[in-house]
Amino acid sequence: MKHPSLRLLLVASLTLAMACSPAVIEPFGPTPTPQQVAWQRMEINMFCHFGPNTFSGAEWGDGTEPEDLFNPRALDCSQWVDVAEAAGMKGIILTAKHHDGFCLWPSQQSTHTVASSLWRKGKGDVLREFTDACRGRVKAGVYISPWDRNHPAYGSEAYNDVFVNTLREVHSTYGPLFEQWFDGACGEGPNGKKQHYDWPRFLQTMHTLNPLAIIFSDIGPGCRWVGNEEGRAGDTCWSTLNTHGATPSDNKPSPAELQTGHAPLSTKRLSTQELSTQRLSTFHFPLSTLHWVPAEVDVSIRPGWFWHPDEHPKSVDELMEIYFNSVGRNGLLLLNVPPDTNGRICPEDSLRLIEFRRERDRIFSRDLAAGAEVHAWHKPGHQAKNVLDTNYHTFWAATAKEAELTMELDSLTEFDIIVIQEYIPLGQRITSVNLLLDPGDGLYSYSLSDHPLCSTVGYKRIIRLPQPVRWRKLVFQFQGMAPPVINRIALFNSHAQ
Repeated sequence: MKHPSLRLLLVASLTLAMACSPAVIEPFGPTPTPQQVAWQRMEINMFCHFGPNTFSGAEWGDGTEPEDLFNPRALDCSQWVDVAEAAGMKGIILTAKHHDGFCLWPSQQSTHTVASSLWRKGKGDVLREFTDACRGRVKAGVYISPWDRNHPAYGSEAYNDVFVNTLREVHSTYGPLFEQWFDGACGEGPNGKKQHYDWPRFLQTMHTLNPLAIIFSDIGPGCRWVGNEEGRAGDTCWSTLNTHGATPSDNKPSPAELQTGHAPLSTKRLSTQELSTQRLSTFHFPLSTLHWVPAEVDVSIRPGWFWHPDEHPKSVDELMEIYFNSVGRNGLLLLNVPPDTNGRICPEDSLRLIEFRRERDRIFSRDLAAGAEVHAWHKPGHQAKNVLDTNYHTFWAATAKEAELTMELDSLTEFDIIVIQEYIPLGQRITSVNLLLDPGDGLYSYSLSDHPLCSTVGYKRIIRLPQPVRWRKLVFQFQGMAPPVINRIALFNSHAQ
């Protein structure tokens, strides 16, 4: 090249291009699969407990109920989907087989099924009507209980064959299904025996049949039980869990561990003997022992899981509290809404769900941070301003484990809810969030290191302040196991009309 000016121009152009190109951010620790990310982004799904218990008034049937007891007079699975969509839910999981062993489809693995009932002269198939109603509208999932209080083979090795064949039957005939729900309950069968579940075989069967399905159990691997049925994740809730030596039925983490998950400790690799000791002593584990197993928070809209005529749904305030303590604490909310004896979701429950949706929309429809100016040190291509957009795959990538982000609003703004989201495809990193507030004439501390705004964040953390505050300038202080990667920060006022 003969002209120095052209050479300098080319070098400058290449330098500018390199500066503008997004930096490659290395993942930290365990990370979710694309299916787990999509699952978490659903945020709220519906659970439908439906079966003989709907008609007997029981919560756990004993397997001796006559098949003719099941007789929904006006089954309408499309109405379930109508209600779910109106409530803002993206998926429905049906109890296709509960502990009583009754199958809501004409299974070839049991005689305790809809085919043995008088309902629709033995030609009915709830699971088929359910999956057909969901198709193209919401995602369909199934609960298939390993515990079977009716099947004569339960308590023997032969029952493991029966259960594997049941999984094959359902997922090959009615799929694709987005989630397989495994209950770890293991009680006695009709012969008084308990079953030794072959969990490795069950999970391998699912991997072969439907490798993209999210598998729920006490320890995942797709998502985990949250440790209670109260609609509450831990105030600190990690999506990571050490499942070494555990099964969904035995040696599983305690309810307290399931609520909080297991936090990363270090990158040191422990021996098997050290792992056994570690499980007993702390909720912190080396990164090498952890897996991405986020929390699913299951709770019923009514006192019971099955529909009972003398029960009524929770209030909107109660449902909002559940929302804040589940979705707002890095969990997915699975809200049970049981169909009644007609085979429909009753008007009282449907109305309450619509009111619940309206209240969420009222609070979260207007992001008060929109249009703000934000400033922070960032890695190339991942500017601080990305926390203000609604594109899930843009984010701010900090340059250090301790980082600050300053947000300047257009004017003094009243708010009492802060939403923070980590970009979980790159891992869960944050261990503490503090906040400084500036009314306009100086910086005043709202939250100090001994009282952080919150601990870890994960997919979504919704922080409710004790009372509304009116400020213009906010300084968020983050600490993490790795430099924070934040894809959204938003502000809302729950008192606004």
